[in-house]
Amino acid sequence: MADRYQRFASTGPGRLLVRRLGLPNPVPLRRHRPGDPLVPAPVLVGGGGRVTDAVHAALRSARVDTRSTPESDARYGALVLDATSIVDSRGLRALYDFFHPVVRGLTSCGRLIVIGTPPDQCDDSREATAQRAVEGFVRSMGKELRRGSTAQLVTVSVGAEHAVESTLRFLLSGRSAYVSGQVVRIDPVGAVPEVDWDRPLAGRTALVTGASRGIGAAIAEVLGRDGAHVVCLDVPAQGQDLSAVANRVGGSALQLDITADHAPGRLAEHLRDRHDGVDIVVHNAGITRDRTLAKMTEAQWDSVLAVNLTAQERLNDALLGADVLRRGGRVIGVSSIAGIAGNVGQANYATSKAGVIGMVRSLAPVLAARDVTINAVAPGFIETRMTAAIPLFLREAGRRMNSMSQGGLPVDVAETVAWFANPASTGVNGNVVRVCGQSLLGA
Repeated sequence: MADRYQRFASTGPGRLLVRRLGLPNPVPLRRHRPGDPLVPAPVLVGGGGRVTDAVHAALRSARVDTRSTPESDARYGALVLDATSIVDSRGLRALYDFFHPVVRGLTSCGRLIVIGTPPDQCDDSREATAQRAVEGFVRSMGKELRRGSTAQLVTVSVGAEHAVESTLRFLLSGRSAYVSGQVVRIDPVGAVPEVDWDRPLAGRTALVTGASRGIGAAIAEVLGRDGAHVVCLDVPAQGQDLSAVANRVGGSALQLDITADHAPGRLAEHLRDRHDGVDIVVHNAGITRDRTLAKMTEAQWDSVLAVNLTAQERLNDALLGADVLRRGGRVIGVSSIAGIAGNVGQANYATSKAGVIGMVRSLAPVLAARDVTINAVAPGFIETRMTAAIPLFLREAGRRMNSMSQGGLPVDVAETVAWFANPASTGVNGNVVRVCGQSLLGA
């Protein structure tokens, strides 16, 4: 359903009313379009920590106009501070000193990025304390920034400096339009594969469950755009819509109920025989059966857990056990902010989505030994047919209760999935990134 309030707020009378009454002002977000520059204005880089050289190298590779010295009255598309040199609380003044003079020069839909050290990687407690404090600064800046701008913290382990380019490209670009206030961790890896940044998934096979519509269809489209052959999977009842999506993205369709006893074996056999394996597995299939717990039936509880969590575990076991998922593979789960903050009437759904987060955290070190990563997206309010059916006032609350004052689009989730899937994102493992416009709900 169209966001009529946003359309009104962008008109002359709407802008005047919004300003006079102090109403939410949702500006159109900068989203990725082929051929657009990564950043529409120069990027100011500061800090001089251990990651600074890698940042400059990544920006040169992306042909970004980079500045190291602030200029009076300059406009910047992004502000990037390498804060890895901060080793105690007194050093936190560097955050103020760098951003205070220039933050008002950030363009509409600008980007603020701080690079830090994971606190558990610090040499002593004072450094760990200071590095953890940086997170509070970034989350606050995400709420202070206006006009569609975002703020992120990227923590880079020692030895992972060379693996930052994929994450920087994602966070600086319009692909991360609805991602803000997030912490991304990059851990040490070996060599980072060279990729064609326009088609980084060329030659790879991706599986997307629940691909017949909504977020699943958007994921299939973006992965296909990035060069992957997409195996689109959904239940037989969605066969017609599923085939339409598969045809649109140049992929193939597989009708299968992932909760069936035979589903893991059949899927593994299909991917091995038809595609010689799979490189990317996106666990998007999910259902809701909303009731307060006192009114919830056993079937409503069981069905949601079976589709949203247990099926993912069973499919992972089958694909990993039979070596169908290739080395260098990517497993990506779709969680939800309900799995972080909970939600009234969704105890079953929130349990399943929190379980997806638990699966990511627990499997990340196990899969790393096989050169496989696992991450998850946690969408907030995304404009789909499901959210369009929510009663008006609840729908408006969902749209406005975030730093962007608007709902996200399915493509916002899909772009985040594509970043995780990128071969150059090899150091990004065990992350759960909310795609929620920095929702006021949850952490």
